[in-house]
Amino acid sequence: MTTLPQSTLRRLQQLPPMPCVWEGDRRPVAARDDMGVPATGTHGECILWVDGSQGIVRAVDMVSEETGLEAIVRVLLRAMEHPHNRAQPGRPQKIVVRDREVLFFLRGVLQDLDIALEYVPDLPLIDEIFRGFQEVAGVRPPQLPPQYSQLLDRSAGEIWQDAPWHFLSDHQIIGIELNRWDIETLYASVLGMLGLDYGILFYRSVDSLKKFRASVMERDSMEQLEAAFLSQDCLFLTYESLEEEFNEDSHGDLADLPWSDIEPTFGNLHPLEGLRSFLYDDEAMAIWVTLKALHRFFRSYHRKLNGDTFESCQGTYKIDLPPEIPSSPSSMQVSVSTLPDLAAELFDIVRDGENREDRFEEFALPLLDEDLVPPKALLGLEVMPWTQIESFRHTIGLQVEMEIPQTGRGLPVLTVQTTRPKAKRLIEEIVAAGGLRGLCFNPGENPLEDEFYDLGILQTHDEQLHLFGEFDREDNGYLRSRQQWEVALEKAQGYCGVIVAMGATGASRGNPQPKDMMALFTLRSITPEELGLGPLQLMPMLSY
Repeated sequence: MTTLPQSTLRRLQQLPPMPCVWEGDRRPVAARDDMGVPATGTHGECILWVDGSQGIVRAVDMVSEETGLEAIVRVLLRAMEHPHNRAQPGRPQKIVVRDREVLFFLRGVLQDLDIALEYVPDLPLIDEIFRGFQEVAGVRPPQLPPQYSQLLDRSAGEIWQDAPWHFLSDHQIIGIELNRWDIETLYASVLGMLGLDYGILFYRSVDSLKKFRASVMERDSMEQLEAAFLSQDCLFLTYESLEEEFNEDSHGDLADLPWSDIEPTFGNLHPLEGLRSFLYDDEAMAIWVTLKALHRFFRSYHRKLNGDTFESCQGTYKIDLPPEIPSSPSSMQVSVSTLPDLAAELFDIVRDGENREDRFEEFALPLLDEDLVPPKALLGLEVMPWTQIESFRHTIGLQVEMEIPQTGRGLPVLTVQTTRPKAKRLIEEIVAAGGLRGLCFNPGENPLEDEFYDLGILQTHDEQLHLFGEFDREDNGYLRSRQQWEVALEKAQGYCGVIVAMGATGASRGNPQPKDMMALFTLRSITPEELGLGPLQLMPMLSY
């Protein structure tokens, strides 16, 4: 029988008891395909916890039908500690369910929380809520108008094969002039170079694009970030894995999957409409024409776009409108061009926002940025022979910051291995910050779990601190590597290096070869005292 950790039980026991009865249930909700028809075999389940006394929903979540009973408890804990609808946290006096298996499971898990549990054949409030769900699902339009579904799917597949995220960052904007469907120009921002989300945002105006960038940099809370997200005025195409439980740790990068394993999603964002995950006819046609023009543009200028600078490129393409959708005229001219000046302006907005210091009190600890080293990057501590370091000095593209004495058997280095586009982005950001000044290991702890870490910190020449990794002090592999690293560091008189390598999804994953190494930065090892740091604690809902 699965039981709650003692620390969790203590936390829940401290919640105030509430004289109310909660209903809980889990019911299937059928997914719908692009034609608006219920899709066979593609069902999820909705877990719902409601306060029957007050008539409010306290927590809701969607899970796959294979998910175990533990999911019901997870949502229940959220209903107690972090309820929806501005409800107060608390423990119910009584819980009623209509599934005896769920009842027995909850009795074992909640036995120390003084909550009465009861089986009932009917849950009237939840029944009413689910009837509303089904009514809404019955009138909701399909994601795409039926006549555009196959057209847009094929065009989304062409863009997936083009993989523009390998050579375009999200601030490198491409303009697509349509002058039709109440749209003059769409401004395309490609997502995916950081490996977090893949897709393209098509902004209807430069003003919306700039406002969103500025709003994100000024955010002080998740609520403000959500408000900035919903303020965008754009159409979008995003990509996800068809496998619901896709995990980068076991499957690698999403971008490495074949098109047959990818599902495109189209939608609209507008300050007054909010997020809409379907398109109307004119929007669908505008996106289809835009994707066709972009595909031809990427084929024409792939090599130029893949360079180190975002150069000016322009092309005009005749797009024949699909015969299955009669229109007059039957074709149109679309102009596509890069916008280097706008890209530079957007980059400055982000850089200025990152460098603002007025958001922090003078007595606060220096902010540890977590965005420099890409998520899921492979980290390694090793000692690299001086002969190999010398060969790097003559390799094109390597960055060497200082002359270092060649003492000891080699240079202690931190290796950061990621994908090629992420490695390229990392190098660009380090260079833009003036290079690397120092590397430090600072003690950190999680007091809730009694866990202790070494926090790896890089300092760039613009005085910013960047967290690159958390290392468990009980990990024997890390301890051995760190000991050898420190010995080499002493012999190298405090000098060390950072190697940026690609190949994280290839045959050399975890063991980058010389051909994979894209940059070497040399720097000094520095102490926490030099940075004004001391032991740092992990705080709930915050970063170090």
